[in-house]
Order: sequence, then structure tokens, then C-alpha cells
Amino acid sequence: MAQPNIYEQHLDQTRANHTALSPLSYLERTALIYPDYPALVYGYRRQNWLETYDRCRQLASALHQRGIGKGDTVSIIAANIPEMYEAHFGIPMTGAVLNAINTRLDAPIVAFILQHAEAKVLMVDPESSGVVKEALTQFDSSNLLVIDIEDDSFDGGEKLGSLTYDVLLAEGDPAFDWSLPADEWDAITLNYTSGTTGNPKGVVYHHRGAALNATSNILTWGMPQHSVYLWTLPMFHCNGWCFPWTMAANAGVSVCLRAVRDEPIYRAFREEKVTHFCGAPIVLNMLANAPDEMKVFDHQIKVMTAGAPPPAAVIANMEGMGVEVTHVYGLTETYGPSVVCAWKDEWNEHPAEDRAALKVRQGVKYLALSGLMVADPETLEPVPADGETMGEIFMQGNIVMKGYLKNPEATDKAFKGGWFASGDLGVMHPDGYVALKDRSKDIIISGGENISSVEVEDILYKHPAVMEAAVVARPDDKWGETPCAFVELKPGKEATDDEIIAFCRDHMAHFKAPKTVVFGSLPKTSTGKIQKFVLRDQARAL
Repeated sequence: MAQPNIYEQHLDQTRANHTALSPLSYLERTALIYPDYPALVYGYRRQNWLETYDRCRQLASALHQRGIGKGDTVSIIAANIPEMYEAHFGIPMTGAVLNAINTRLDAPIVAFILQHAEAKVLMVDPESSGVVKEALTQFDSSNLLVIDIEDDSFDGGEKLGSLTYDVLLAEGDPAFDWSLPADEWDAITLNYTSGTTGNPKGVVYHHRGAALNATSNILTWGMPQHSVYLWTLPMFHCNGWCFPWTMAANAGVSVCLRAVRDEPIYRAFREEKVTHFCGAPIVLNMLANAPDEMKVFDHQIKVMTAGAPPPAAVIANMEGMGVEVTHVYGLTETYGPSVVCAWKDEWNEHPAEDRAALKVRQGVKYLALSGLMVADPETLEPVPADGETMGEIFMQGNIVMKGYLKNPEATDKAFKGGWFASGDLGVMHPDGYVALKDRSKDIIISGGENISSVEVEDILYKHPAVMEAAVVARPDDKWGETPCAFVELKPGKEATDDEIIAFCRDHMAHFKAPKTVVFGSLPKTSTGKIQKFVLRDQARAL
């Protein structure tokens, strides 16, 4: 039997030389070193890092006293407000798993998520109280502890729970003796994403991946310490691309913003001296098309964008205003951004139009991603790096999810030969930069949000006049992509496109409803399968 080599003898892993990676440690460190530095800004509300750390410990303590611990799910549905930020630390400090729910979902999907996640606690922002109230009637929620978040700046909503967030915090101890996870592979968050079926899949993140991508954001973007970050990207979306934890590591300032509108964004630029923000191309397009008198700021601002590939014209418009654009790509399954169009100084010599065309490419792997390839989805053989041959994009590394919650079949399907199959199609350029060419078959990315075409089709088939329906993505300058429905009506039945769209809006979240309806027979294979690739070509040509 082979003897251990010299580096395997009495050089063991111990408490002295090994600690589980977790972004929770970033908050503790920053509160210790920069206790009086600003951490959160929300209107008139200001919190420093020590206050934020104390409140997170109080939240953890109160939940712990109520029996919440490892393996439990605590859900929250809220806008980008301080309580949502605090949940990213206070909940996992108990060992529990944070489930941040998309505020744009309809009641049946919210009910599904709460049941599938086996949520023990639900925190509710007043703005989401209406949809949550309806969701709670759709299953036995008698054992679910509902907590109301109060917000003086929001006019409306109703209380649904047995206590408020502040009352819960008052139950907790700001000196709560929490601990890092024993294993960095432990789950930290649960995020639901649209899949190729109507019901969303629960993507599970671990502490290690969250810690690595949080710091990778800083290094990839070149963020100086104490940066000022504006929350235009929803914190429910891939945990805000890990930026709640990034800002704790950065010891920076999170400027919270409930509504993403041009005027308050430009005001935050000026008054809070925002240095960084993230958002889908639709946010950039909104800012680029705002009135000129609004576009007043006198310092460098950087934006990170992802979702549907941003039009080159939008990038050019933003950079023309003095906002430096970094284009990234990723999925919920990869903790948000995992590929970046890493910029090279020599590209600055190109004309503005050419620079924008270069930035449209998705790019190269993030520092925390160990593998990226474009390959044949069946053989996993990499395609030629010619910028023309299409293949599926595959990722590998610490910022790939643990898997899908309670869905082993979907997990096994996503992991092929040691790689995560993105389901997205792209090309590899000769310089090693990936460019996305088409989305996966059934997912539409509209305004940065995933929409399942199957879910929309299910609603369309419920219309009394619809015989067959198929939904694909239609390119859109504002939203990136929008759902385009191809509908064949039953003989003798009539319906207008406005009626079809209104029917969908009455039965699902409005942003998921088709923006375009095309009537006619649907192209099919010899076996009767609808040829969606034909419909995609038609949608592009509209």
C-alpha cells in the first residue's frame, strides 16, 4: 500500500486552519472595522454597519427563539427595502434557508412556492399584501407564521400576520451568539426560476458559492472599497446577483429604492453619489430615453447589465452619458452573473459603435467560475471557436447551484458529464469570448424576468375560442424579449388579439401575458409536434 506523502502527514484540517466559507462573515468583519460607516440608505432612513449587524442578529435571535433552525425555509416577499437586505443575513444566521419570492408573481405561483419550499415563516411587504392574501387562501397556511413589514413611505396594503417585523426584532437579542455553518456546502438560499414546465423549480445555493460570487463581483467589476450601490436590480432575483453580500464585503453603501423609475434613479445619482448599479437592458433603455434635464450628475457611474442581450445602441447611449457599461451573463442556477465581457484597454481605440458591438458579447468566465464552454449538447464536444458554429453553453464550478429542490430528475438533467447545461445557445469567438445567439426553447427573458412559454400556453388553451397555441420570444428594443403567441382558433369561433391578451392578463401575472398575438395554423412535424423554431423566425420577422 502506498505511503502518504510528506504533505499528508500531520497536516490535518482543524478549527485553527479551516473555516467554512460564508458571506455572513463579511457582515461581522465590516461591523467590527467600520461600525460608524453608512450601510443602508432608504429615504430619510440611515443605518450604519453596527446598527445593521445588530438588527440582523436580533432577527436571527428572534427566529431562533421561535424554533427556526437548520433545514427550515423562511420566505420573504418584499421590494428593495432595508428589511429585505437584513433578511439575507439574519435568516441564514440561524442555519435556516432564505427564500426571496419574486414580487411580480401571481397568487397561484406564490402559493405553490410556499408549499413546495415548506416555508415556516413568511415576511410580507405591504405592497405585496394583496397577492399574498389571495395566495394564503389556496392552501392550508394555518401553521405558517406571517410577519408584516411596515413601511411609512408606502401608502396602502393591509396587515396579514400575527406580528410586525419590528415587534419580531424586539424579541431578539442584538448580541445573539450565531455561528457560521459547520459545512460551507449547507444551503443558504432558495430561489425559484421558470423552467420548461409551468411550475417553477427551486434553485438551491450554498454558503461557499454565495461567498465566492460576492467577492468575485468586487474583483470582476473593480469596485473600490466603500462604493455606493443603488438597488435597481431586485434583491429577489438571484439574491440580487449576490450583491447584498458583496456590499457587506465592500463595506459600501446600499441605497434602497422601492420603485425603478428614471426620476428617483437620477436623483439618487446626484444626492447619494451612486457609483454602481445593476439592471436589465430595459432599465438602461429607460434611463437613456429620460428627459435631458433629468440627466444631471457629475461623477463616474458604472452599470452592470444582463438578461436578454442588450442592444448595442442602448450601450452606446449609456456610455455617451458617461455611464460605463459592463455586460455579464448568467442564470439563477449560477448565482446570477458568471460570465463577463471583460474589457481590454486596446478596445478603447475603437469607434463608439464598434465598442458597443464588442460589449454585446457575453464574454469569459467569472473569477469564481472554473469552466465555460460552448459544446454539442449530446456529445459535449466543444464547437470550433469560429464565432459561427452554434452549441449549448455549459458551466462548471463553485457558483453552480447545489441542484433543484425536491426535483432529482431535473437536477440530473441539468448536470451532464460534470457540466451544468444552461439550455442557452451561443458561439465561441476566436478570442475565447462567448456570444449568446438564442435562448433555450421555452424561456423568454423580458425585462430581466424569466417567463415560461408553457405557462402562458396553458392559459391560452383555457380560452374558449383557442384550439392550439404556442408562445415564443419576440425581440423587443425596450424589454429585450416579449411573449409572442401564435394561436389557431376553433372552427366557427372568433377572438381578437386584444381579447386574447386581456384573457391572459386576467389569469396570470401581467408581465407574462403575450404582447403580440398572431392568428393562423401552426407549423408541425410529421408526428404533430409544433415547430417552434419556425415560429421564432416568424416572430423575429414581425
